[in-house]
Amino acid sequence: MKGDTPHGTELLNRPGLNKGTAFTEDERTTLALHGLLPPQVESLAEQVVRAYEAYQRKKDDLERHIYLRALQDTNEVLFYRLLLEHIEEMTPMVYTPVVALGCQQFSHIYRRPRGLFISYPLRASIRTLLRNRPNPEIDVIVVTDGERILGIGDQGAGGLGISIGKLSLYTLVGGIRPERTLPIVLDVGTNNVERLKDPEYLGWRHERVTGDEYYDFVDQFVQAVKHELPDACLQWEDFATPHARPLLERYRDQLLTFNDDIQSTAAVALGAILGAVKVAGTPLKEQRVVMLGAGSAGIGVADFLRAAMQDAGLSHEEARRRFWFVDKDGLLHSGRTDLSAEQRVYAQPHERVSAWASGSNDIALADVIRKVEATILIGLSSAYGAFTEGIVREMARKVERPIIFPLSNPTSKSEATAEDLIRWTDGRALVATGSPFAPVSHGGREIPITQCNNIYIFPAIGLGLVASHARRVTDAMILAAARALGEKSPALTDPSAALLPALPQLRDVAVHIATAVGRQAQRDGVAPKTSDAELRERIAATQWTPAYPS
Repeated sequence: MKGDTPHGTELLNRPGLNKGTAFTEDERTTLALHGLLPPQVESLAEQVVRAYEAYQRKKDDLERHIYLRALQDTNEVLFYRLLLEHIEEMTPMVYTPVVALGCQQFSHIYRRPRGLFISYPLRASIRTLLRNRPNPEIDVIVVTDGERILGIGDQGAGGLGISIGKLSLYTLVGGIRPERTLPIVLDVGTNNVERLKDPEYLGWRHERVTGDEYYDFVDQFVQAVKHELPDACLQWEDFATPHARPLLERYRDQLLTFNDDIQSTAAVALGAILGAVKVAGTPLKEQRVVMLGAGSAGIGVADFLRAAMQDAGLSHEEARRRFWFVDKDGLLHSGRTDLSAEQRVYAQPHERVSAWASGSNDIALADVIRKVEATILIGLSSAYGAFTEGIVREMARKVERPIIFPLSNPTSKSEATAEDLIRWTDGRALVATGSPFAPVSHGGREIPITQCNNIYIFPAIGLGLVASHARRVTDAMILAAARALGEKSPALTDPSAALLPALPQLRDVAVHIATAVGRQAQRDGVAPKTSDAELRERIAATQWTPAYPS
């Protein structure tokens, strides 16, 4: 270790430097650790075995989440090595779906600080708060205001848990060095009555700040980031629909920033759709897409899918007309007066659809499926069970290989279960889900269920941005990421395989996607020009692997 390494208990309390029982005898002597550790010296591999045994003894998912978070705050190399060796089992514990429970219980399971709480009462001191960050050099920031955490809504300051979990995957999959990540929550209060009444709630006890005061506060934060960390990537996480896209559009040309819910969700969905379309055998430009949920995530998926259709030869208008959006009030059409500007883009002409309703005046999802003969059905509505047996069977009656993606998470918000979708379509549906589902047995075979998880995209985008020294994130870069993911679909060579690669392959897939992102950044003029070989070298040098320094 370097000469400026802290000694004794100070060293053991630094998770980025602590090796625990793996400190050698010489290191224990040099660093004043004798007596502070058990006498047995272990290798990292032995520590992983010990840590996994402890993990297996935990009785439920919340305890497993707490254990892993405690390990992260004790020894980061061991934490990431353990995750890497058990990635399929443990990723759901540090990210979706269990991180939602961690956010709900944040104040009750809080152990030690990680990241920054930037609360509204301290709005005059945001630059000072940023200077208090644990490490001076930061590559990636994940910021949330805690208002729309996954499918469970407003968690206030507890939303910091999603920023922590997200950045864990930037490191695990993308290889961003853990000390160069910074989770942040913008605590503008909460409208969650349960949190406000909870005597243990650790956030600012106040109803949410709204309107100009809210946007002024966010602007103060962004300006502080631009001044203090001008080269860092700022990723927006779980902002409510009314704020998500306006904030992205306001700042995307000012600094290196993107919104995971809008852009990563769209990219991973498109990557899976590109694989599914190949298996189904119908060209992309001939697909008819029904979307349940017209929030920022759903609109984002449609925007990128529409762009891909245009690349396949359709005009803007032709592509736009191949989408039918349904929200809680029914089909989006031009006769509705409650639509946002983004939603109006996809509104169908009222005169074309006015006779579709079979019951009330609202044109329901079942009506749309009946009339449209949809080939793709995507759910981002958080409406559990909305893809009913009748709807799915009607779709499968008209389409040989229906593509059905219930993408809402956690599982309690999923529009359908994978097992039901396979059963109702007699095994013909091409399914990707937002939450993890086990393979489904049908007709004497095991059908793998693809989890259409943003983990495939955002860590790779982060790696590409950092390695290429990008200054901005363009739509073309996100589309390049989606296409690169689609190129890795196992279904391209085996139609019975999953639509997306297995999780143990993620780090290799991330390199492929990061390379595509970096190349597109150079083509778009937002990153310095390099040769392909130099870009690959930069990516390899950037990608950190959890191992103790020799």
